[in-house]
Amino acid sequence: MAIEIASRIGCQEFISSLSRVNRRGFIKAGVLGTAGLSLARLLQAEAQAKQSTISSRSPAVMILWMRGGPSHIDMWDPKPLAPEEYRGEFGTISTSVPGIQLTDMLPKSAKLMHKWSIVRSLYHHDAGHSSGDQICFTGYNSGPKPDENIYPSIGSIVSKIYSEQHPTLPPYVMIPRMVPGTGSAYLGVTHKPFETQADPANPGPFKLPNFDLPAGLTLEQVGDRKSLLLEFDRMRRSLDASGQLDALDRFQQRAWNILTSSAVRDAFNLEAEPRALREKYGFMPPFDPKASDRCGCPNWAQRMILARRLIEAGVRLVTVDLRWWDTHVKGFESLRDGFLPRWDQAFSALIEDMEERGLLENTLVLAWGEFGRTPRVNNNAGRDHYPNVFSAALFGGPVHGGRVVGESDGKGAFPKSNAKTPQDILATVYRHLGIATDTHFLNATGRPIPILPSGKPIEELWM
Repeated sequence: MAIEIASRIGCQEFISSLSRVNRRGFIKAGVLGTAGLSLARLLQAEAQAKQSTISSRSPAVMILWMRGGPSHIDMWDPKPLAPEEYRGEFGTISTSVPGIQLTDMLPKSAKLMHKWSIVRSLYHHDAGHSSGDQICFTGYNSGPKPDENIYPSIGSIVSKIYSEQHPTLPPYVMIPRMVPGTGSAYLGVTHKPFETQADPANPGPFKLPNFDLPAGLTLEQVGDRKSLLLEFDRMRRSLDASGQLDALDRFQQRAWNILTSSAVRDAFNLEAEPRALREKYGFMPPFDPKASDRCGCPNWAQRMILARRLIEAGVRLVTVDLRWWDTHVKGFESLRDGFLPRWDQAFSALIEDMEERGLLENTLVLAWGEFGRTPRVNNNAGRDHYPNVFSAALFGGPVHGGRVVGESDGKGAFPKSNAKTPQDILATVYRHLGIATDTHFLNATGRPIPILPSGKPIEELWM
């Protein structure tokens, strides 16, 4: 229809550009079928259609989970005037925002400081990894088994509320697999995260096993929906031993859409990313595994690219496991030789990549771990668990760049002003997602439980 119209008006530019702008986009722009379409109007229509797509995108969240506890003093809250046993081995660097300094190991992040912000006055009371995870993902203290959720994670809440809005995509994805605190508790297994299982950090092409049909089976051979569901059930039973069954439960009724949707397969197709972009984020397979072992950090930059692809496709909340920032021994060596250069490269690349794609208007990115590290350096040239003060980085969504919220004292030991809690961070994320924090669900005993016990959005990030 559109090509016929273009032929009648003799607009070759319209025909050659049709592949770049879909028909719906032209309808929204109000120009489809209009006589006398010029190249200038065509380009204007294309821009309007693109902007319409961006502005209509649902709010989404990416959590960069720096499990182990990144050192606030050696990253986002340096203390250059503190005694040496507190300030550590790194210097400081000025940023693109006057008055804000970072450790000198983050030069790329410093140049982009005007695009992201820091909360420097976070605190809670639990120095355990898994119990700290629970606080930061649920807003509640952990139960008797810290590795098991007794309250649902923020991702599971998102799944519960938004799972039906995009039936062909999981609303909540974990790359590559769950960590403590990310479970669904009394919301049920249908709201656990969809785990990729396959890990982009591993050598070789990334291939998602969850979307593989049983050996020898093709969609053409299956034919109709009923047959596909039967084969899908057989696949589910074969995967049960590997622990995939629960993660696939919520896809049982949507098996046909998932397995036949090219959009879903494309979203997980990391190999479609240009090699140059993957290298911009950080070293990619094939790589030297010994280099990763020396610093204890895998190639999680590639996990971040996959997370961006999923957000772009319409997933509402993606959590990326960026472990293992537990730098007790030879901490400065590990940070210098691996963690901080790799973080700086991947974090800055993510900001620029998402901005270029128009994703930041509707996507909030949160980078943090379960706590910080001790202000005083230990006898092993490292720092230990420390929840009394720590930092988080945020950009996108409602967050303005170049902000610092709160302040820690001169040694990075306690909040000095404007103290914030993990619940405040979660309330900020919920606000962006349009979810009221007094929303509640019934637990296993029928008691209504609010999704957060406390916390207020951190308005200083956007006011």
